[in-house]
Amino acid sequence: MRLDRWLREEFPGLKQGKLQKLLRTGQIRLDGARAKSGDRVEFGQQVRVPPNIDDNPQINTHPKMIDPDVARELSDTLKERIVHIDDDLIALNKPAGLAVQGGSGTHIHIDGVLDYMKMGAKERPRLVHRLDRDTSGILLLARTRQSATRLTKSFQSRETQKVYWAITVGVPSEKEGMIDAPLAKLPGARGDLVQINENMGKPAKTLFRVIDSMGKDASWLELQPLTGRTHQLRVHTQAIGVPILGDPKYGLRDAGVLEMGVDNQLHLHAQALMFRGSGDKDLMVTATLPEHMERTFKSLGFDVKDENAGPSERYS
Repeated sequence: MRLDRWLREEFPGLKQGKLQKLLRTGQIRLDGARAKSGDRVEFGQQVRVPPNIDDNPQINTHPKMIDPDVARELSDTLKERIVHIDDDLIALNKPAGLAVQGGSGTHIHIDGVLDYMKMGAKERPRLVHRLDRDTSGILLLARTRQSATRLTKSFQSRETQKVYWAITVGVPSEKEGMIDAPLAKLPGARGDLVQINENMGKPAKTLFRVIDSMGKDASWLELQPLTGRTHQLRVHTQAIGVPILGDPKYGLRDAGVLEMGVDNQLHLHAQALMFRGSGDKDLMVTATLPEHMERTFKSLGFDVKDENAGPSERYS
């Protein structure tokens, strides 16, 4: 988003006049360089601000810093969930229910504990992408600025291949295919929701494949987003008639499959990432299922060792 908008969200007490003065005098820096209000900020970039930037910090409802004791405890938990680490990056298996970044009413989040995740590195790890709070699975952290820039570009250029597993209510009419439906965030009766909209939506494409199914009641899908829109997988699966199990926004409120005793939580998991690592080597990192999805797999008779469960090749 624009730098001025990001700053106003982070520091609600910051007045427009003061913001413009700080930018004009070079007191706000973006990756070490002078910044303009219209500059775009992305994951992995570093914004430097002067002390006391917020004239009314008491109205800031989502500070980035969290209690040090809580931060240390959470960072220890995250360290135990690391599935790959090298000099350039950390890949961890994010638990469901944990936010990646702060927001209104969100005080505990991964971004708030990254100062405790250096593990011998000189720099604070940087986020290069994000997952929804209720989505579990692979989350990458860059350990250097150069790595952050490279990984961010890899996500933006779609060189990084993302594979998600989802349990859906119902079975798609086709075993595999492409969902090509533009998405826009629009107001509705239940608040702002992402919707398919041909006129206002941004391009969004998702590859899907049925790995297994239980009759006509539920499916185990492999999903590969080719674009990175907010709630893309949740809206796209809904669009083909198979909403993700346990989705409070885009799912079915009275899903019959829930009567089988499975957990009423979002069943969406970032199972694998394939990307170019340091030294120009191809890397694939994978994450085990969260506990609630493990229980559902057993209830529905799905086997993670199924020969069809390996990441399929990207369609051309």
